[in-house]
Amino acid sequence: QVQLVESGGGLVQTGGSLRLSCAASGGTFSSYAMGWFRQAPGKEREFVGAIRWSGGTTYYADSVKGRFTISRDNAKNTVYLQMNSLKPEDTAVYYCAARVRSWYTRDRNEYDYWGQGTQVTVSS
Repeated sequence: QVQLVESGGGLVQTGGSLRLSCAASGGTFSSYAMGWFRQAPGKEREFVGAIRWSGGTTYYADSVKGRFTISRDNAKNTVYLQMNSLKPEDTAVYYCAARVRSWYTRDRNEYDYWGQGTQVTVSS
């Protein structure tokens, strides 16, 4: 049973940084793609970025490109989302997701497993 557990959310001021973690277990993650999504109140869950576990290729939404960085630690089965230069519009619940395919996609319906989410609040 694949499990994803996010951590690292919190309250930060505009311009600050946070690093989210997604600890994965119960799967063969070397063949997976991992995505980060976020959902603000009253809005749909949107794609933030993704990484191919094998090779580490990354892909980002335009809204976070240059500010957010996704990485992974193979030994710890953990994926990270480093968020810099945070803005109030980045406020959302952030979710980690796993896709049992090696290639990533922006489509949330293509991901097979989800974490419980972690709240990120950016104050102005």
